[in-house]
Amino acid sequence: MASSDDLLWDADDKSMQMVPRLRRIGITAGCLGFLGLALWTDSDAAWVLYAGALYLLGESAYWMWDRRRLVEARIVPGGTDGPSRLVLRRVGGQITEHDPYHVARVLLIHDNVHDLARLRLRLHGRQLLFGRPGRPPALTTWRHTCPKAQVGDRAAQWGMPGVPD
Repeated sequence: MASSDDLLWDADDKSMQMVPRLRRIGITAGCLGFLGLALWTDSDAAWVLYAGALYLLGESAYWMWDRRRLVEARIVPGGTDGPSRLVLRRVGGQITEHDPYHVARVLLIHDNVHDLARLRLRLHGRQLLFGRPGRPPALTTWRHTCPKAQVGDRAAQWGMPGVPD
């Protein structure tokens, strides 16, 4: 196990990016209100309102998913000969501690174009945790820290090297 405070995962962007998201939601809601008043009479263009409402639902669902993504994972030593703990910090600021022996799988998915990777972390008996894109860490650190975990990496299944998106 690690003997000092080791950083295992560090995302490039740790903010919730709320201002642009709230701006988009506000503009969409304002346009929906205006179009709702303009189309109040019988019109066949009601699909515009449905499309805008669907966008607002999609944006809200993405916000709920994104705030649970991991931005930092570190191993901290236990106090007075106690076991080390895996500390996970999420975008929304929630910090949780876990036993490193309860990590079932660590998967790093490397981007084909940029030098970034995405983290997939599965704990025993729990849901899959997703990490925001960050610099790819060394797999040996994960293997040493979480000895019972299946640690691996793979290339992304989308994008082509050398072809910009």
